[in-house]
Amino acid sequence: MNKLGRGHRDKVHQFVAITGASEDVALKALKASEWHLEGAFDVFYSQLQLRSKTDNRRLEELYNRYRDPYADMITADGITYLCNDLMVDPQDIVMLVLSWHMKAATMCEYSKQEFISGLQSLGIDSLEKFRDRIPYMRNELKDEHKFREIYNFSFAWAKEKGQKSLALDTAIGMWQLLFDERKWPLIEHWCQFLQVRHNKAISRDTWSQLLEFVRNVDPQLSNYDSEGAWPYLIDEFVEYLLENCIVQRG
Repeated sequence: MNKLGRGHRDKVHQFVAITGASEDVALKALKASEWHLEGAFDVFYSQLQLRSKTDNRRLEELYNRYRDPYADMITADGITYLCNDLMVDPQDIVMLVLSWHMKAATMCEYSKQEFISGLQSLGIDSLEKFRDRIPYMRNELKDEHKFREIYNFSFAWAKEKGQKSLALDTAIGMWQLLFDERKWPLIEHWCQFLQVRHNKAISRDTWSQLLEFVRNVDPQLSNYDSEGAWPYLIDEFVEYLLENCIVQRG
């Protein structure tokens, strides 16, 4: 450790603080990932999963702890109970990340298969391990590729069964949750624009393209191309920003 530069020492300390691993383990994982913190977490947890196979009996016990007494699934009440056990708010974005790992088809529901296979993929078969994985799942949102996957997953997960589009109120709530992580400065203007000018359900195309807009167009719109292939709703949003002097292009 003494021979490491300050930047590398800081990463070791962050790794240890989040995973609870020793400094030696942190060093090995960070070196294996060429000192990329996100990659080191992946190395650590993938190896941990290989070392500690989940116990099917304990997984069954966890499922039965939260399952609905009248249906073979975990419903909203069971998820609230799970959140209480994990000491996280049901509205915490980490529950979205967990649902992504479970490949859950519907918000506020986990089938037995989704719940058990999701926990197996995370190497979880006890509440203690569950709580230990929370920092790791939260950290996954900082990975660009995983954030995109979680963002795209959330559209189908959040929409009503049988519907092609996402209800506006639900879409706004999901955007506020997701972009609170990314600190997009225009998020509240976007939500206000939708309520004032659009007031309709959100299509998958608009959902997907907004992330591209956030990633590729700076908040001052200096690199916005009006001839680009953006959905009409995003073009209208840009006009709204300019008309209301929210953004002033040079």
